[in-house]
Amino acid sequence: MVVLAASIISKSGKALVSRQYVDMTRIRIEGLLAAFPKLVGNGKQHTYIETEDVRYVYQPIEGLYLVVITNKQSNILEDLDTLRLLSKLVPEYCPSLDDDGVCKTAFELIFAFDEAISLGNKEKVTVQQVKEYCEMDSVEEMEYKQMMQEKIKETKDFMKKKVIEIEKTRMEKGKHNKGGYSSISGPQVIEKSFNGMSISCTGFGSGSGLGGLNTDTDTFTSRPKGRTSGGTTGAGKGIGMKLGNTKKTNQFLESLKAEGEVIMEDFQPCSLQSRSSPLPPSDPVTVAIEEKLNVAVKRDGGVNNFDVQGTLALQVLNDADGLILLQIESQDIPGLSFKTHPNINKDLFNSQQILGAKDPNRPFPSGQNETPLVKWRIQGMDESSLPLSVNCWPSILGNETYVNIEYEASEMFDLHSVIISIPLPALREAPRVRQIDGEWKYDSRNSVLEWSIILIDQSNRSGSMEFVVAPADPSMFFPISVGFSASNTFSNVKVTGIRPLKEGSNPPKYSQRIRLVADNYQVV
Repeated sequence: MVVLAASIISKSGKALVSRQYVDMTRIRIEGLLAAFPKLVGNGKQHTYIETEDVRYVYQPIEGLYLVVITNKQSNILEDLDTLRLLSKLVPEYCPSLDDDGVCKTAFELIFAFDEAISLGNKEKVTVQQVKEYCEMDSVEEMEYKQMMQEKIKETKDFMKKKVIEIEKTRMEKGKHNKGGYSSISGPQVIEKSFNGMSISCTGFGSGSGLGGLNTDTDTFTSRPKGRTSGGTTGAGKGIGMKLGNTKKTNQFLESLKAEGEVIMEDFQPCSLQSRSSPLPPSDPVTVAIEEKLNVAVKRDGGVNNFDVQGTLALQVLNDADGLILLQIESQDIPGLSFKTHPNINKDLFNSQQILGAKDPNRPFPSGQNETPLVKWRIQGMDESSLPLSVNCWPSILGNETYVNIEYEASEMFDLHSVIISIPLPALREAPRVRQIDGEWKYDSRNSVLEWSIILIDQSNRSGSMEFVVAPADPSMFFPISVGFSASNTFSNVKVTGIRPLKEGSNPPKYSQRIRLVADNYQVV
C-alpha cells in the first residue's frame, strides 16, 4: 500500500475533500491534514514533507492545497507522478477552485480520484481516459430506470382499468334512475363535447375555428338571469374517483414522487369535464369578442413587433333568433382596420357599423358553434401602449448572479392571471428568491422560473422580484415570456344593441364576452 489518502484542503488545514485508501478513522485523517499547514509554514519550498509516520506530497492550487499522503517506504518519483495526474484532474471537474466550488463537486472529484488510484497505487491512465471512464453509462442505472418506467406504466394501466370498471357500473345503475341524468359520466360528456366541435355551419363557412369551449377567463358584460349550476354539480358528484383498492397504488405513486419521478396523471375526469363541457348558454344570442397580442419587446427598450388581432363571433341557439342586426361600437384609433365575412353586408357595416347578412332573408347559422363575423387588426402602436412592461437586470457579484426584475402595468387594463416566465441556466438547486411581489414556482425540468400575480389593478401597477443563482451570462435570462388576460380591449369593440329584421317582433336577449389575451408576448 503506497497512497494512504488524497485530499484537498484549505490554507488553514480544513478538509474539503478526502479519499482514504486504507482503514483510517476520521479523527486520524483530520489530524494529519490539520498538522500539514504547520509543517509547510517554515518557508522551505519543497513538494514533499516527511514526518515520523507519513510523507506529504503536495501542490498549491490557488488558495487550496492538493495533498497526497503516502507511507515513507513509497517511491517518491511515483508519488510525484500521482500528484501530477491528480492536479490535472481537479480543474477538469471543479472549474471554481475555492471552498464552495470544491464542496459542490466533491463526488465528481472522488470518482475521478478512484479512477486514478486503485488499492493505493497509481493506475496507468491519462486525464482523457479518466473522463471517459467517469462518463460511461451504467448498465445497472439503465436497468433500474427501465424497471421504474415499467412499474409506472403498469400502475397507469391498472388505474385506467379501474376507472373503466367504475364507469360501466355507474352507467348500469343510472339506467334505473328517472330521466337518466345521473348516469352521465366524465368520458361520455367529453366525447360529446369533442364531437360537437366537428359540426360546421353552412352558409357562413365553418364556425368551429373559434371553438366555443374556451372559457378560462371570459367575462360577461351582460349576466344572463336564471342560470343555475345544478348540471355541473350533479356531473361532478357523479364522477368522484374513490377507488376502493388503490391504496397500495397511491402509496407507490407517492414514493415515486418522493424520489423525484414526474408522474403524469393520464385520467382526470373531474377537471376534464369542467373544462370541456361547460353549461350551454341560456341566452338565445351570445357575442364573443377577443383580441390577441403578438408582441416582441427589446430588452434595452423599444419594440420589435406590436400586433393586435381581434375577432367578433356570434352564437345563435335557435333559427328563429338568427334574423337580426347587430349594432357595433368601437374606438377610433390609428391603425385599426376591419375585415368582414363574405356573407356580411359590407356597405351597411362601413356606413353605420351594423352587422347584418347580405341576404336579409337568410338568418345567421344556429347551433353550439360560434361563427366569426368580423375581424380587425391594429398596427403601428409604440412602446407607450404596452399593457405590461418587464425589465430584467442581471448583475454578477462574486460567485453569484443577482437578477432584479420589475414590471409596470398600464392604467388602461386590469390584468388577470399574469405569469412571467424567466429562463434560467442549468441549476443544481432552485434559485434563492430574496424578494417578490406575488408568488413564484421553479420548473426544474425546463429550467424556468415562473412569477405569477393573480390580479394587477390600481393597487399594484408596479412590482418587483429579486433572486440569486450561480454565475451566468446575462443573455441566459432571455427571452422572457409573459401571459395574461384582461376584460377590455384596445379597440373597445362591443355590441350596443340587437334589432330584429321582422317588424313587430321583440329582439332576442343577448350576452357578450369580451377579453384580451397575450398570445405571444416576449421580452427578447
